[in-house]
Amino acid sequence: MRELTINALPPLLFFALVLCIWHGAVVIFEIKPFMLPGPLQVASAVSANLPRLLSATALTATGALLGFTLSFAFGFLVSLVFSQSRIIERSLYPYAIFLQTVPIVAIAPLIVLWIGYGLKGVVAVSFIISLFPVIANTTTGLTRIDPNLLDLFALNNASRWQVLFKLRVPGAIPHMLTGARISSGLSVIGAIVGEFFAGYGTDDYGLGYIIINSSQKIQTDYLFA
Repeated sequence: MRELTINALPPLLFFALVLCIWHGAVVIFEIKPFMLPGPLQVASAVSANLPRLLSATALTATGALLGFTLSFAFGFLVSLVFSQSRIIERSLYPYAIFLQTVPIVAIAPLIVLWIGYGLKGVVAVSFIISLFPVIANTTTGLTRIDPNLLDLFALNNASRWQVLFKLRVPGAIPHMLTGARISSGLSVIGAIVGEFFAGYGTDDYGLGYIIINSSQKIQTDYLFA
């Protein structure tokens, strides 16, 4: 309990300090609310729109989770293929890099046009933006195996599948987890960006829609919320 308190206290104190500086700056410099609302105004906006914010968060989280799950599963399968064929890896890996370097905002409208609006469009954008870290890290883990261990498996006449699933995959787990950690964050960004373009129904709003809508209406307190 004491260790938990010690670890939690510095971030909480820093957060309180930021709130005090924020509030002081708004009051002292008389900053207009539409430019920078104070923390009390933001808290009021959160309280007034809490059900809608919770619903939007749940909807965005659903899109992000589905996108992340698909990217992890598909990325793992692609990495397995890459680890078994250098020709396929050299042929397709540059396209994976290209997909990562293209700004998602540039291709999101096309994705929505091809796949459609709503959850499926959001999931597709989230999937694409979170795919590359899984492929890159998992492929690295599957291919960078200790040569001594490979020799040991060869001496014991291990089959290719045994080497893959008993040596390469277990050895790649740390890299897979690293890719999953990066991908999970990107999937949320992808879901929000997807909501900028794909949206949902007239009664369902994700965080992306709320951000765009509150920005257009100059509801800065709601935007901060």
